[in-house]
Amino acid sequence: MSGLLALLDDVAGIAKVAAASVDDVTAQAMKAGSKAAGAVIDDAAVTPKYVQGFEPARELPIIWKIARASIFNKLVFLLPAGLALSNLLPWAIPPLLMLGGAYLCFEGAEKLAHAIMPHDDHTPGPDGSHDIGDPMHLEEQKVEGAIKTDFILSAEIMTIALAAIPASTLWMEAATLAMVAVMITTAVYGSVALIVKMDDIGLWLTQVGRTGLTRGFGRGVVKAMPVVMKVLSVVGTAAMLWVGGSIIVHGLAQMGWHAPEEIIHDIAVAAAGFASDGLRGTVEWIVTAFCDGVLGVALGLILIPVGTKLVAPLWARFVEKAPSF
Repeated sequence: MSGLLALLDDVAGIAKVAAASVDDVTAQAMKAGSKAAGAVIDDAAVTPKYVQGFEPARELPIIWKIARASIFNKLVFLLPAGLALSNLLPWAIPPLLMLGGAYLCFEGAEKLAHAIMPHDDHTPGPDGSHDIGDPMHLEEQKVEGAIKTDFILSAEIMTIALAAIPASTLWMEAATLAMVAVMITTAVYGSVALIVKMDDIGLWLTQVGRTGLTRGFGRGVVKAMPVVMKVLSVVGTAAMLWVGGSIIVHGLAQMGWHAPEEIIHDIAVAAAGFASDGLRGTVEWIVTAFCDGVLGVALGLILIPVGTKLVAPLWARFVEKAPSF
């Protein structure tokens, strides 16, 4: 009997330790996730544009495809890769992130070029990705593009989160990163689903609302959503350029070239000096983001011919046509 009691006491002790570990993981995940808030917001702003132009019945399935791929990439690829690189090859993280930042600059600049260049609804963009063609093929292209962009933003989110986690055991870091991945993916794609279905919610309110106020609110939502989606599309493109440029600037600093980061910092501080004390931090952040975005546009425009004339044909030839096993 005493042996059983001792065993139960040991089990209770293990349970307490496990509960404390869960609490630690949750607390660290919340802290690490907050550090990556900027990239999370960018991810949420970028994604809605990928479901524009489709039938309402296809919106949630498309979001689900992207969200499923996002959580899979975070848990299966980015989490173990991030842990391995941070422990074995920490010097490789900045150049890899910069490669992803360059892709964001390319995609953002390509969207910008498509918006500025004269075109009709059936004219392909610089990379041919805007050709309407078959709706199912267009959906596949949109989902593929969204997953690529999400992968880059997810890599940044996971890297920022990993850097914010206090030194601990490998398993604690892995559990914390896994929780960050689940929480952020749920928050981002839950928000995206709500945004893209708001017009349907508004229409539903106009039909079932029992008061004039409710029906009027529904009509207001329906009228406002096209404007909101256009704004989000602009914000999403700007976010690609801003985040891409920021990744490049910080990556160069980590690799030893601090001049771009210092120049942007000096410009931002100088601009903030003209603002009142309460607004200086905000002005400095805005100017820094603007400078990063300008750098992102410049780099992206340079990369458009490289991507469309060199990388895309090579990718199509050696990757897309490679035999599957």
